Amino acid sequence: MNWNPEIYNQFKTVRYQPFYDLIQLISTEIGQNCIDIGCGTGEQTYILANTFNDSYFLGIDPSDAMLSKSADLKNERLIFKSATTEDIIATQQTWDLIFSNAALQWSDNHEKIFPELLKLLNEKGQFAVQMPMQHDNMLNQLLLTLVQEEPFKTYLDRWVRESPVLSIDQYAQILYNGGLENLQIIQKVYPIIANNTQELVDFISGSALIPYLDRLEENQQEEFISEYKKRIDQQFPKFPALYAFKRLLLYGRKIEVLNS
Repeated sequence: MNWNPEIYNQFKTVRYQPFYDLIQLISTEIGQNCIDIGCGTGEQTYILANTFNDSYFLGIDPSDAMLSKSADLKNERLIFKSATTEDIIATQQTWDLIFSNAALQWSDNHEKIFPELLKLLNEKGQFAVQMPMQHDNMLNQLLLTLVQEEPFKTYLDRWVRESPVLSIDQYAQILYNGGLENLQIIQKVYPIIANNTQELVDFISGSALIPYLDRLEENQQEEFISEYKKRIDQQFPKFPALYAFKRLLLYGRKIEVLNS
């Protein structure tokens, strides 16, 4: 996908608060070997490495455009690599901390991916993940409806990206089955105060809108955005407006195996 770091970072403050909330769930005794899956520009991984300064961090992301911003952040305890979640699972390397902030919603088949990630945790290893609850967020709902209507259904050749994000109950069971304890599973609203329709479009254009725009011709993009704005106006008839953006925070620690 054609990620644009500048557009993504327009809402840096909004995107950083759940990151800091996720850090607060992590025990300070995290071990040496840590990974940040979907590190983007690397700025948050840099904060992680400075927060837990006895540990080594690997930041991975499949977007070269995003990773290009991380070049000046590397040091003896922090490196970056172009890789997907599936690439990391394939290596079977184990970790003391698996961290991911607003990235795993781009990996499909969470019923499979999450258990495989949990298998990569060392004993007492920690798992800290945050994802937007796309099924419950209004802008995502409007987007999913629009792409399944004409003429956009034809423009997109009927392609739709259904969110892989599961229910809270499903994640709770997966984490428990994966041998995690001290579970914390939190749904939290991060309000966005928008002054106009364009601000809401700009917010989602840095993430969920990307794969659709990638598949549209320039004139089709203009038509699509125009209609999407109309749908937003119908949902938010008065500005300033509060957009209740919902996110899911997941945390657990691998059970320590005591010798008998």
